[in-house]
Amino acid sequence: MADRLLRVNAYTTLDLADAEVRGHGWREEAFAVVNATSPREEPTHVELQLELDEIDELPAHAETVRLSPEEARTLAAELEKHATRVEEA
Repeated sequence: MADRLLRVNAYTTLDLADAEVRGHGWREEAFAVVNATSPREEPTHVELQLELDEIDELPAHAETVRLSPEEARTLAAELEKHATRVEEA
């Protein structure tokens, strides 16, 4: 994607995840960048960032969710639980 907003480099968490975006009456699949990071200096939160490659219905954009350490651990635990469920299926 030429109009990328998130920086993709060797430290990016996932740079080609399968993604889907939905709106009222439409749905489109694309590759996505998914990144977990925190500020380098005096970190106060964890950031979960998401940017999908070009979507016809949307202008270029990226989403960022700021999580407290507790929220980040809760999300990580849920991801682990569901990853195990999928592996065992």
